[in-house]
Amino acid sequence: MNKVDVVASLGQEQLLRPARITAALRANDRLKVYLSLLQAARAHADDPAAPPLDLSGELAAVRIGSPWLKDLPASAFRTGRLVNIPELPRLAALLREDLLIMARPFIESADHVALSARTVHWSDWLASLGDDTLDDHQLQALTSGKRANGDSFHILVMDLHKALNRMAAELSDDTIGGAHVWGLAEQDRPRVAAFMRGLNRTRRLKLDHPGLDTAATRDGDRLLLQNDIGTNDAHVLVIQLEGLRITLTYSDLHRQRFGFFRHLLGEIGAQWSTPEALTASGLNDGKAFFVGTATFDCEDEGSLQDALAGIGARIVFLIDWNRARKRLMQFVGKASAVAILTETARRETGHMAWLVAGGERLIFGAMQALGSDYFHIGDRLDQVLGAVPAQEFLIEALTLASESTQQGHSAALIADETRLLLVRHLQRRRDEFDLLGEHAAYCHALAEGLHDALAHGHHLKDKAADRLAERAKEWEHQADQMVMRSRARAELQPRWRPFTRLIERADDVADYLEEAAFLLSLIAEGGHKGWEGEVQQVMQRLANEVLNATQDHVKALAIAGTLDEQSTAEDHAEFVAALWRVLNAERRCDVLLRDVRRALMRHAGDAVTHSLGTEFALALERATDALLATGFGLRKLAFSRMGGER
Repeated sequence: MNKVDVVASLGQEQLLRPARITAALRANDRLKVYLSLLQAARAHADDPAAPPLDLSGELAAVRIGSPWLKDLPASAFRTGRLVNIPELPRLAALLREDLLIMARPFIESADHVALSARTVHWSDWLASLGDDTLDDHQLQALTSGKRANGDSFHILVMDLHKALNRMAAELSDDTIGGAHVWGLAEQDRPRVAAFMRGLNRTRRLKLDHPGLDTAATRDGDRLLLQNDIGTNDAHVLVIQLEGLRITLTYSDLHRQRFGFFRHLLGEIGAQWSTPEALTASGLNDGKAFFVGTATFDCEDEGSLQDALAGIGARIVFLIDWNRARKRLMQFVGKASAVAILTETARRETGHMAWLVAGGERLIFGAMQALGSDYFHIGDRLDQVLGAVPAQEFLIEALTLASESTQQGHSAALIADETRLLLVRHLQRRRDEFDLLGEHAAYCHALAEGLHDALAHGHHLKDKAADRLAERAKEWEHQADQMVMRSRARAELQPRWRPFTRLIERADDVADYLEEAAFLLSLIAEGGHKGWEGEVQQVMQRLANEVLNATQDHVKALAIAGTLDEQSTAEDHAEFVAALWRVLNAERRCDVLLRDVRRALMRHAGDAVTHSLGTEFALALERATDALLATGFGLRKLAFSRMGGER
């Protein structure tokens, strides 16, 4: 399938003349090489001892990389009057295909009836060749350039070439901002310039990838622009301007990329029709491609030119979009991959530089350089970092590759920069301490709830105590979920294991405090006889110490997350002081537990009050025991990160 076929299917024949002429001239270049191959094959068949002519340079110049064509002259041999040329039917098919491309600008034209008839004759003649042999008469019919011997395939090719040159000369050679234009009205020129201004602003992002060639002409009351985007044949964009309305017709093989472009243009005011899946004879091997129309109804000439520039600036992000999306999906989900490409388009950095610098190899290399403490083989980036942080990192990685490429950095340097970027992301997040900090926040909420409940006499109010017990149950459940998350990560990443052991110890704090909240609800139902006075006061002091200990635990965690070998002495001193306050609080709670028991013995009105009060105080005291054990584990972990304990 050719782009000209797709443009024709979109109903814009007027734009096809330059594209068809360009395609025809390229076909002429290929046909000359094919004819040279046939002549070289005949020469080798006639003189097998002579080295065959090497046409690899000519093949490369016209971008033909098929090895069998390079080897064709050396494989030819003569049998009597016949020259045997292996793969001749394949070569004949190529000759026929390029002949029809050369002749397409003239087919069905009243001014070129003779050329059309000769093209049909030689096309049918090539189709009739049935095996790998040619006799001398057939070889002459193909390769002879002498008009005295009658018409030949070679002579037709020469005549078509001359006619193409004349046709090309009839078109204007005028350009606006790099767009090939002809037949424009005066008011069209600033509009084409606006489109090209946007296109050229981001053109550098495609690097040396082909594409973005633009043609513009007038067809009656309409200005038409076409951009071929890239090398994909069904990937075409045609713009019509009539008055202050822009109508853009877009075709694409990939539904996902179509949706991406719809979103980009929607941000600058496009109103899209529902895309259609179309098939057409001879296009895309009969497979469907997607076509949709976007319209812009502009208020004035300035807003119209702004819209044209906005359209032009966004086209470059379609080139190799699907390849970039598939590479990114090795690290994140489908939606995140599209979101990354959308954001890099908004930033006008794109994805092409990242692909050229190594693409997924840059990310895998950065992950491997950090080692098994962070990543194992098979880990996906979003499973380790989390979906949002992984997406943020990849956006920065693509942006870094684009900016570094524009500055002339080598691929090796970009790889090193990507590794440092990943290190900075991991250091900035400190995911393990974040999780510990969230867990500690729930412990603090539980301790604060118990402290406030006693201060407001909720041990005497069953409804208020029940509400606290329900909240405490939910907080303890949320804390449990964090333990489960840490365990799941520890199964994949060894560096999580000491943090998981630590959060498991800390979870005992949440369990004891939730148990205390439940016991308080039982006390409020009637187990508070004799609580007035000394019992309530000593219980309040115990709750105060537990709250202070949880606050110091939260503070110690916050400091620990910042400690490393470069930490200051002040940081170390503040961390150690917080841990010592937890230790002292645990010791004071041991004493206060005894005071509670003594007060209950003196004032508890019945066995139920005595039993529930003792269990309540014991749960509070055990929470500080768990805080102390967690503090010792945190101290060991923090000191190992600072290089002081291994």
